[in-house]
Amino acid sequence: MIELTTRKRDWWLLAIRGLAAILFGLAAFVWPGLTLEVLVLLFAAYVLVDGIVAIAAFIRRPGQPLSMLVGGAVSIVAGVIAVLFPGIAALSVVVLIAAWAILTGIAEIALTFRLHERLAVELLWVLAGIASILFGIVLIVFPAAGALALIWFIGAYALFLGVLFVILGFSLRAATPRPV
Repeated sequence: MIELTTRKRDWWLLAIRGLAAILFGLAAFVWPGLTLEVLVLLFAAYVLVDGIVAIAAFIRRPGQPLSMLVGGAVSIVAGVIAVLFPGIAALSVVVLIAAWAILTGIAEIALTFRLHERLAVELLWVLAGIASILFGIVLIVFPAAGALALIWFIGAYALFLGVLFVILGFSLRAATPRPV
């Protein structure tokens, strides 16, 4: 019962975290013409608020898992890096995704050659590998477009997560302790 009472008192922390996520998600969709650096700065603001709130929740409620403190610290570090180096932050994510796509495509094609006697649909596997490689190349050639698409994806995620956090916060506020 004490645990629920303590958590109920902190309902507003979840609501603020959710509101920050919703604001970031809306900004990513409402202003698609903003430069990528500004979107990265909005993301930085979001992760800074998220990190500060997570650390505040960790401090306010002793006995919380250390992962909450570590997650908050990682969010703050990511936010500071994004503020100091917005272009690098955006470009590094796009390059990482591009490298992953290219390497995955090569691995898919290589696997097809190793298993070609056992695969009935090897052409589809090769096409999947080629599609992954082409996707990676497009991201490298057009990193700004890839980064903008990624920001929209992150914006959708932030909206979804933000709505859930706000609902959870207000649900926690309305919760009543069960008799033991």
